[in-house]
Amino acid sequence: MALILASQSPRRRELLERMGLTGFRILAPDIDERMDRSLPPAQLVERISLEKALAAQALAQPEDILIAADTVVALEGRVLGKPVDQAEAAQMLRALSGRRHQVYTGLTVLRGAARDTQHESTEVSFRPLSSQEIACYVATGEPMDKAGAYGIQGCGALLVDGIRGDYYNVMGLPVCRLGQMLARLGIDCLALSAGRSNV
Repeated sequence: MALILASQSPRRRELLERMGLTGFRILAPDIDERMDRSLPPAQLVERISLEKALAAQALAQPEDILIAADTVVALEGRVLGKPVDQAEAAQMLRALSGRRHQVYTGLTVLRGAARDTQHESTEVSFRPLSSQEIACYVATGEPMDKAGAYGIQGCGALLVDGIRGDYYNVMGLPVCRLGQMLARLGIDCLALSAGRSNV
């Protein structure tokens, strides 16, 4: 049995390691992540996370455990994915300035025929941003591979004046929820961290 992360995200890899999970494999086949904007954000991220997990499972062994996630930012129900260029990144940041938004992450854990797909939602508040601040942040390059054009774990933290919910969800992996999902498969992350269990 192997533990497989169906994601190329360095942030998700780091968070899995922080949970005490080491020695996992990365297996992230390409899937069509174009968004069906008619779906509510929670359903959208759940569906994409499931598609990622199923695509990776097709390349894995039957007993392997697969973890997949997908994250979007939603402003008044409108989904903001990753910006395609600097102009769109600036546009997203202007829209988020001085407002509250939600970050949704869909999470799927698969093992054989057993599947568990859930989502986490976190509310984030931005302080009002000046045009110069937006231009400077976009110039860092950080927004370009992030849903909603910011990363809370980097310079984007300077934009955030409040958060309600799971901080790690905003980074792209709701650690607490994932720990509970893995526990149902017999993987105790706290015991692993204490050296009292093996995956």
